[in-house]
Amino acid sequence: MRTKSTLLTAVSLCIANWGLAQYPVGPDQYELLGVLKGKPASEIKSSTWSIGGETLDRDYADYHSYSKYLGDLGAKRIRLQAGWAKCERVKGQYNFTWLDEIIDDALSRGVRPWVEFSYGNPIYEGGGEPKLGGALPTSEEALKAWDAWVTALVTRNKNKVIEWEVWNEPDLTPKITGKAYADFYIRTAELVRKIQPDARLLALGYAGVSRVNFLTEFFDVLKAQGKLDLVDVVTFHGYPPNPDDLYPTIENLKKVVHGYASRIKLMQGENGCPSTPSSNSVGALRQLDWTELSQAKYVARRLMGDYGRGIETNLFTLSDLHYQQGDHFSGVNSKGLLKTHEDKTIDRPKISYFSAQRIMGYFNLDEVSRLEPDALSVETTPKSVSAFGYRHLATGSPVYVFWNHEKRPAESFPPMMEDIRIDDKINNPVYVDLISGNVFAIPATAIETVDGKRTIKNIPIPDYPILVADQSAIPYQECR
Repeated sequence: MRTKSTLLTAVSLCIANWGLAQYPVGPDQYELLGVLKGKPASEIKSSTWSIGGETLDRDYADYHSYSKYLGDLGAKRIRLQAGWAKCERVKGQYNFTWLDEIIDDALSRGVRPWVEFSYGNPIYEGGGEPKLGGALPTSEEALKAWDAWVTALVTRNKNKVIEWEVWNEPDLTPKITGKAYADFYIRTAELVRKIQPDARLLALGYAGVSRVNFLTEFFDVLKAQGKLDLVDVVTFHGYPPNPDDLYPTIENLKKVVHGYASRIKLMQGENGCPSTPSSNSVGALRQLDWTELSQAKYVARRLMGDYGRGIETNLFTLSDLHYQQGDHFSGVNSKGLLKTHEDKTIDRPKISYFSAQRIMGYFNLDEVSRLEPDALSVETTPKSVSAFGYRHLATGSPVYVFWNHEKRPAESFPPMMEDIRIDDKINNPVYVDLISGNVFAIPATAIETVDGKRTIKNIPIPDYPILVADQSAIPYQECR
């Protein structure tokens, strides 16, 4: 039986103070060894993780309040919205200082920005709207001004930014058709490529992932004009209550995109869930009750579900966002990993921050490689269990990830007790709880060998990811 440890991680200490009685620490039947270490972005060479830094163009968050948490999270990229209306408040005069400071600070922390061109600018007649769901610029004067702003922005940052996304969720509003967006995308992408030939171009920021009409209309225009080479990546969003329910939709989306060009990658450009009860948040999933714990479970399942399928991921978002009147909605969007005060300064990290930190710190391209499903030498019986495998590069031993995906993450969930057959290279198995970060030794008495196959008996599988690996493959801070 596990004895009470004097070691309190940053997470455990916060949880004790917040009084969340259901907070999981891991199985009582195993000995606690320590806590899984995170890794700052500056110590990671490459990964597929990105964190959201959205809405700074409309001042709905305060970058300089949350910047100190950015590098320590472990994400190697941050999504930024450049904000035409914030950069050009007087016709022909640009203020890029606010964006320069953010880009330079992120780079100094080992985090590479990818930048979205958005939204419209009301100083021009027909200039579109500077908000989510707003119209595109359409007048000749406004489009020329848009071209000039894009040219100035890319020229200024071509040695700092390699990835550019054109607009956000154009399919969210009937004000924009797939054809109109295609024409707008082409003119923008060609400007970028002229200045920065090696730029990585991201299209769509697609909101309605289950609907393909807008998508096919967009690609039909590009195909007809011979412009498919202007798309490197299609970014998609999507906010199902159960994060695991999205993957059949993603597969269908991939089939449609690859029907036009198989070289185009798909990337999860925005995903997450609130951390507050129903109607206490704005934006997607606000109709459901959430807590900081169920948010952390959602985040962990989305990250590991994407990573296990080889999908690049942008987690929405680092800080809670304070939308103002006149935008698509107004109020606090509580999807942030950081809880804010009313003035947008940071109160504290949420549970999800530390869970994401450990996942991003460990599951990077320096640490592990993904095993294809047919190479996953592990067996579980229930269809409700997600299982993915990785190879720890330094030791060569496998790392397995499991969780119950049957329902949306809950505040309280009794773990399933399952038998799991393990690889012979796992000599000293450990169990890692990705919410608390706690690392436990699995005792020899829990391992049964039959016909040369070793099985861990009655291992707890909750509704969020846990790891089973050899102790040598898990970097952890020991209990003292």
